[in-house]
Amino acid sequence: MLKRIFKAVDRAFVFVEDWSLFVAVAFALLAAMANVILRKTTSINLYWSDEVVRKVIFFTTYIGCSVAIRSRSLIRIDAVPQIFPVTKKALTLLSHLAVLVFALLMVYLGVKMTVSVYHDEYARTATLQIREWLFYAVLPLMGGMMFIRTLLVMVEDWRGSAGEG
Repeated sequence: MLKRIFKAVDRAFVFVEDWSLFVAVAFALLAAMANVILRKTTSINLYWSDEVVRKVIFFTTYIGCSVAIRSRSLIRIDAVPQIFPVTKKALTLLSHLAVLVFALLMVYLGVKMTVSVYHDEYARTATLQIREWLFYAVLPLMGGMMFIRTLLVMVEDWRGSAGEG
């Protein structure tokens, strides 16, 4: 039962991560390409395309953190376990705990920042005048996804090591 829930959560996260990243990057790429083509062939300049690209980089960086956990590509101590294999489990646990603490901080601080910017009626993007709180809302979302993803990886590691013994 628990395994089925973990798989469902994982599938949902994969769907959200992959499609949101695909759509965001595709939109930024199209906006940037259209701006370059229009600027070189006509006198038209899409003044907003640079802002779109910057916001997409922001979004993909944070959502990419959850993807990095999924693919086990998050930065961690790697040299010590290769030299001293006995330290691998302890350092992996330490790494997971550090990510959990970081994720909780991102949720806490992200919510505070999002609420603060939400109440500032002048906090808008420079060219498109989109409310900035929408972009800050990515921080607690990313923190929550990182926290859940890390728990899933920890259970996977625990079951893997428990099955070996």
